[in-house]
Amino acid sequence: MASEDSRLRVTVEDGVTRVDFIDRNILDEANIKAIGEDLAKIIESTDEPKLVISFANVDHLSSAALGQLISVNSKIREHSGQLRLSDISPQIYEVFAITKLNKLFEIHETSADAVGSFS
Repeated sequence: MASEDSRLRVTVEDGVTRVDFIDRNILDEANIKAIGEDLAKIIESTDEPKLVISFANVDHLSSAALGQLISVNSKIREHSGQLRLSDISPQIYEVFAITKLNKLFEIHETSADAVGSFS
């Protein structure tokens, strides 16, 4: 799924794909584009994808990364899938709240909670 030089660690269990970021800082435009491409491949590889994106390793996130998440959310919906975000630190969650993206995304405290939330 994710290529060898991917910035993502991908695991699939019980029909749910969990994605963890390898980088602590998701700021570089080229990396963000590559992450978006990898996520698109994951979404397109299954019918009605169930995707959990964990931010457990992430310290900093750029606005371009947020834009990429919005695109991923749209792709998931096009494929009748579901997206959950988890393990977001308080300082990153504050950015989601300020931009009102906490209303767009379903955010869970832990990836286990996120996995358990799928219908």
